[in-house]
Amino acid sequence: MLFFFKARIDPKDMSFDEMWVEWEKEVNAALEAMEAGKITALYKVAGQRRVIGIFDAASHDELDRVFMAGLPLAHYLEFEEICPVREYKSFGKDVKDRWK
Repeated sequence: MLFFFKARIDPKDMSFDEMWVEWEKEVNAALEAMEAGKITALYKVAGQRRVIGIFDAASHDELDRVFMAGLPLAHYLEFEEICPVREYKSFGKDVKDRWK
């Protein structure tokens, strides 16, 4: 199942240097997840401490486990939006088939 997400990083009580160290861990985890196909798209919003992306979860439970505790910055992330999405080609086929 594909999920669009938008998250904001709130460094709370971290120093600027601590934030960069933790964010580097997050970058490494994200790149590994991209290589494994779990994150299919990921972008950093320019000029903000925000990221947006598409996560491929096998279940809602997996999504919850990863986003709530499985990320290096999990306790500093505020997920502003998480939406289930589907690939447009599949939707287009349904439209052309008139949902048959």
